[in-house]
Amino acid sequence: MRKLRMGMIGGGKDAFIGAVHRIALNMDGLVELVCGALSINPDIAVDSGKSLFLDENRIYLNYEEMIRKESEMPADKRIDFVTIVTPNFAHFAPAMMALDHGFNVVIEKPMTFTLEEAKQLQQKVQETGLQLCLTHTYSGYPMVKQARQMIRDGALGKIRKVYVEYAQGWLSKLSEREGNAQAAWRTDSKKSGKAGCMGDIGTHAAHLAEYVSGAKISKLCADLNIVVEGRGLDDDGGVLLKFDNGASGVLVATQVAAGEENALRLRIYGEKGGIEWAQQEPNTLLVKWLDAPTQVLRAGAGYTNHLSSFATQNCRTPGGHPEGYLEAFGNIYRNFALSLLAKQEGKEPSKENADYPRVEEGVRMMAFIDNVVASSQSDKKWYDFTV
Repeated sequence: MRKLRMGMIGGGKDAFIGAVHRIALNMDGLVELVCGALSINPDIAVDSGKSLFLDENRIYLNYEEMIRKESEMPADKRIDFVTIVTPNFAHFAPAMMALDHGFNVVIEKPMTFTLEEAKQLQQKVQETGLQLCLTHTYSGYPMVKQARQMIRDGALGKIRKVYVEYAQGWLSKLSEREGNAQAAWRTDSKKSGKAGCMGDIGTHAAHLAEYVSGAKISKLCADLNIVVEGRGLDDDGGVLLKFDNGASGVLVATQVAAGEENALRLRIYGEKGGIEWAQQEPNTLLVKWLDAPTQVLRAGAGYTNHLSSFATQNCRTPGGHPEGYLEAFGNIYRNFALSLLAKQEGKEPSKENADYPRVEEGVRMMAFIDNVVASSQSDKKWYDFTV
C-alpha cells in the first residue's frame, strides 16, 4: 500500500478551485501531489510549484511536458492520475493526452467544451479501461447519498415530481468588466462554451436531480435569459423537465439573485412522501411522509443504525459537527482513490467506494447544455433530450 501520486494541471496561485482540490485530496492521506503544470504563465507556474514544495524538476511549464516526462519515469515514481482544474475550453486536450499515456483523470465540470469532445473522451476511457472522475461536488454530501439510497430502496414509492434550484447572486453586476477573473472566463463563450449560468451551475442542478432521483431527463422546455445588460452568455434560466420514469419537474438556475450565495435546493416527491435537502444546511435531510409527521434525518458518523451505508461511509464527524463543501469534495477524492487502489490490487471496489461521478455523467451534462440552449432558441414547447 502506498499513496497515489497526482499531477495537477491548472490551479496555480492565481486560481480558486485548485486550492479546493488540494485540500480535498489531502483530507484522507491517500493522495500526494508530486508535480504540476499549474499555470500558463511561466512565473506563476514556477512560483506556485515552489510554494507547494514540489520537486523543482517536476514543476512544469505546460501540460504536454508534464504528461510526457511523467510517462517516461519508472513505475515507482510516475504519477497515477492527473487532475485538471483549468477553464472549460482547456479540459479536453490534457484529458485525452493523459489517458493516451496511461494516466487516470480527475476533471472539473462541465467535463469538456463541447458534447462531441465529451463523447470522444468517453470512447477513450472505454478503450483504455482507465478511470475518469468528474467533480460534481454536491453528490459527495452524505445526506444527498442518503436521499438517493432511500429512493433506490423504494421508500418514497414511484417518483412523481422533481424540483431543483440553484440561486447565486455574484453576477448581479457586470463583474467581468470590473477585473473579476472568475466572472470574465465564465461569461466568455470562447472559454466557457455555449452556456453561461446553465453550464456553470445548471449542470450541477441537473446532475443532482438525476443522481438522486435515479431517473434521466427525457424532454425539456427551456427559457434562458441575459439579465445584466452587456453580458455575452445567459446568467439566468428556467427549465421544465420530463423524466424517463414518467416524473416531471422544474429546474431553476440563476446567478443574478442578488444576495444569494450558493442556494442549491432539491425536493423530490413520490407516492408515499418526499425528501428535501439544501446545500447551505447540508447535514439535514427532511423526509415528508404522506401519512406521518415529517422526519428529520441528520448526518453523523455514529448514526449507522439510522442511515444507509452510502451516507455513513461519507460522514466524517460525530452528529452536530458541520460537514460541508470541502468534506463533500474530499469524499469524491476518497472514493475515487480507494477505487484506484482496489484496482491496483486486482480487487473490485466496494459499491460505496465506486460511488463517484464518471465520464457517462459528464457526457449527459454536456448534452444537457446543448439541449437547454437548443430548446431556448426553439419555438417548440417540448424538446427531446438527445445525447
